[in-house]
Amino acid sequence: MARIADVLTAGPTFSFEFFPPRDDDAQVELYNTLRDLQTLDPSFVSVTYGAGGSTRDRTHDLVVSILNDTTMTPMAHLTCVAHSRAELADILERYDAAGVENILALGGDPPADGSEFRSELEHAIDLVELVRSVGNFSIGVAAHPEGHPRSPDRISDRKHLAAKLALADFAITQFFFDAEDYFGMIDELADLGVTKPVVPGIMPVTNVSQVTRFAQLSGAAFPTDLAERLHAAGDPDEVRRIGIDVATELCRTLLDGGAPGLHFYTLNKSPATREIYQRLASDGYVAATRAS
Repeated sequence: MARIADVLTAGPTFSFEFFPPRDDDAQVELYNTLRDLQTLDPSFVSVTYGAGGSTRDRTHDLVVSILNDTTMTPMAHLTCVAHSRAELADILERYDAAGVENILALGGDPPADGSEFRSELEHAIDLVELVRSVGNFSIGVAAHPEGHPRSPDRISDRKHLAAKLALADFAITQFFFDAEDYFGMIDELADLGVTKPVVPGIMPVTNVSQVTRFAQLSGAAFPTDLAERLHAAGDPDEVRRIGIDVATELCRTLLDGGAPGLHFYTLNKSPATREIYQRLASDGYVAATRAS
């Protein structure tokens, strides 16, 4: 087990994100993915939290299982939405007691079913403050290179992110497709005095409709030229090849530009992530001890 804030000081990190399985078949697929990706010796892995806390127990159980049953360092996502302060404190105390040291503090999305909800903490920065008060966690927050979809403008978005990073240890970005969006955000944060590491999030495009939907939800712009190439390809294998090529080149550009690591949104599948990782290892971007 390691604190991610410490891991980030040792050189570029390579990390993977999963979501809790919804049924037995999904659980089998996830555990196969965990087994495959564990061989890559990731710097850490993260587990998402459903809208409105809908996967509260499944997230906790998966994080603790990864901690106890694998060699990987887990980070638990936690959101403000639909929770009281006392509920959040209880969740954090359970993680602390289990030995979990890393939390990604998020504002969160409202329940997917449109049900009424009440949250005592309004913003992610409030949750960061609570996490700090409960235990000695390493705390991450979310960043949006193109701006949070609910931010009124880019300037206010960067100010809010800078305020979060003043209290947190690091950030992980939503996925994006243009490296300049990431580097522009880093420059804007530097102008605000922020030097904490911001790890770029990567989602390889292997399914056009799925990633397009995710991009719309997250506010990420899906490049027109990439969309045209993928739709013109037609064949699923060709779509996958293009998606992996584009993601690999984005990873190279980000690491060459000084990004502190890469965080892969796996969608609980390993092949695309493993292929990109092995290409980066062949190019010398991955330390020999991790690539072996």
